[in-house]
Amino acid sequence: MNQPNATGRIEINASADDVYALVSDPGVLAELAEEYSSFRWLHGATTAAVGARFRGGNRRGLRRWSTLSTITDASAGERFAFEVTAARLPISRWQYEIEAAGDTCVVTESTWDRRPGWLKLPTSTATGVFDRDEQNRRNIDTTLRRLKDKAEGA
Repeated sequence: MNQPNATGRIEINASADDVYALVSDPGVLAELAEEYSSFRWLHGATTAAVGARFRGGNRRGLRRWSTLSTITDASAGERFAFEVTAARLPISRWQYEIEAAGDTCVVTESTWDRRPGWLKLPTSTATGVFDRDEQNRRNIDTTLRRLKDKAEGA
C-alpha cells in the first residue's frame, strides 16, 4: 500500500484492547472526529467485523454529506480500518494501528485519499475543503487528542 495522505500518532495511557474497543465503535468515532458525526449499521451488522458496513453522516459547518463504509480490518487490540465510498465511488481508507507497550499503547491514525482525479473538485466543492490532506492532518490531530482524553478518562 502506498504512503497515507495524512497520519498522526499519539501515546495513550490505556491498554491496546481498551483503545481498540473505542476506535472500532463507529458511534464512539463519531463523538471523537471533527467531520464524521453520526452512523448507522447496515444489513444487520451490530459490531465491527470484516465486511460489516455502516452509513456515516458527515458535517462541516452548514455542509452535510453521507458515505458508506466497509470494514476491512478488525484485529482486536491491533488494527481497525475501513474503506469509504460515496455513490459507489472510492473516497478514502481510514486505519487505526495500535501498538501495545505494557500498560500503554501508541495509536497511529492514517488516511488514504482514494478519489479519482476527476472526483476531487466536485467533492471538494461539496465539503468546502480544497486541501483535503492538510484538513485531514488537522482532523486526525483532533481525533487522537479526543481519543486520548476518552481512553484515559479525562
